[in-house]
Amino acid sequence: MNGINTILADTNFIIYLLEGRKETLEYLDKFIVISVITEMELLGVKNISSKIFNTRKSLLDDTVIFPFDEEIKVIAVSLKQKYSIKLPDAIIAATSIKYRTPLISADKALKRIKELDLILLSI
Repeated sequence: MNGINTILADTNFIIYLLEGRKETLEYLDKFIVISVITEMELLGVKNISSKIFNTRKSLLDDTVIFPFDEEIKVIAVSLKQKYSIKLPDAIIAATSIKYRTPLISADKALKRIKELDLILLSI
């Protein structure tokens, strides 16, 4: 699944995409995949409206979602130790590293992760 046409989307990218932000438009020709953590972050919002939940769920139903596994766990632990990043960020970055798929995000803190092929959005 690696290659220039596949990108792993961070949670913020999906939110910006659903908001129709112009910064996301140039990536719509890519095959967009996500981590199971992104799925959980998108749906696990306290007091989320049913409209937003259903919109997000509909998008996720048509998206490839990479599961959490032992290899991702090992990579995420290493990234968390090395860069002192939040656990969800470490897991999403580890997923990108495992699958050798660029991660697209607006999170500038991810720039520190040298092992990561990051596409940083300017939002």
